[in-house]
Amino acid sequence: MILVHARLKGLYYMERTPYTTGVTTVSRRGRFVVTLLALCVSFVAAVTASPARLPNRLTDLEFWTLIADLSEPGGSFRSENLLSNEARFQFVIPDLVGGIRPGGVYLGVGPEQNFTYIAAVKPAIAFIVDIRRANLDLHLMYKALFELSGDRADFVSRLFSRKRPAGLGPDSTAAEIFAAYAQVEPSEDLYQRNLREIQRQLGSRHAFALTADDVKGVEHVYGAFYEYGPAIQYSSNEGLGSAYQPTYVDLMLATDTSGRARGYLTSEAAFGYVKELEGRNLVVPIVGNFAGAKAIRAVGEYLKRRGSTVSVFYLSNVEQYLRLQRSWNTFCANVAALPLDDMSTFVRAGHGGRVARGTAMTAELGAIAAEVDNCGGR
Repeated sequence: MILVHARLKGLYYMERTPYTTGVTTVSRRGRFVVTLLALCVSFVAAVTASPARLPNRLTDLEFWTLIADLSEPGGSFRSENLLSNEARFQFVIPDLVGGIRPGGVYLGVGPEQNFTYIAAVKPAIAFIVDIRRANLDLHLMYKALFELSGDRADFVSRLFSRKRPAGLGPDSTAAEIFAAYAQVEPSEDLYQRNLREIQRQLGSRHAFALTADDVKGVEHVYGAFYEYGPAIQYSSNEGLGSAYQPTYVDLMLATDTSGRARGYLTSEAAFGYVKELEGRNLVVPIVGNFAGAKAIRAVGEYLKRRGSTVSVFYLSNVEQYLRLQRSWNTFCANVAALPLDDMSTFVRAGHGGRVARGTAMTAELGAIAAEVDNCGGR
């Protein structure tokens, strides 16, 4: 704009005498007007050609359209994965938050452990990519519960269909919250009422184009949390899992290596960050195979058009299945299509560590760009 102003100022003081073209006589004032219009057009074109930025909020239509546009056909896995079985997933959080900048892009897989990582790294937007359509239904359930709940105690009440005990407030610890709920029986009436509220939140308030299978899927996963309560585990419903499977309570009371609790239900601030992001439609569940032809690459294109960079990609232990299927290099090529920098970090479920009841996977970090280079992804 400064450059345009300087040029216009120079043109204004030009000698305004007529000159002759091959066809007609044109004044310098006329040249000034023509040049002014050309500069204005150039300026507008330059502004409109600037790359878009990540939205501060997605409309309901944008959110659902993004899910449809980025997703690919769903697949299956051996377990439902209603919650994590990674007892030591918080161990890497101190190093993770120390090595990245907040406000980036988070990619993840699986259920609720993503909320703890999101609360820690504070991304501007998060994409949860999972091969199972059921994981999308699970995250839609969570989305509705975050939006409907005023605080952590309210959220736990709705998640497990138990009446809120007296005495819980913003300063209550996660241990105090779950100890209080351990004394409360589940309520069929609360379950039915909450289920109707979840369905209204998704179907009426947001007007998401849920399929009949999505409606059934949300009801199915919510029913499991009602049935098993805070003692629910990775394989409570069906499927296989590791020898040690922590309960929901175990995961919410887990800590990092220094003993500091960092779960998304540890504080109102951590819970509030995820709730705010969910309320602005910025936690986007995607159906996609890590080694598939579309989902990860489509996310990459969306982010590149908006000048954004992936800061964290949580893999869980998906890579062990990719290697067994000899598709790790395909996954690497997909990741190479993402916008990355030297700070972009993988979080994975690594080697087992001893716990009281067996072994537990321990989270590990890796530099995405370097690993992708090593496998020939770029």
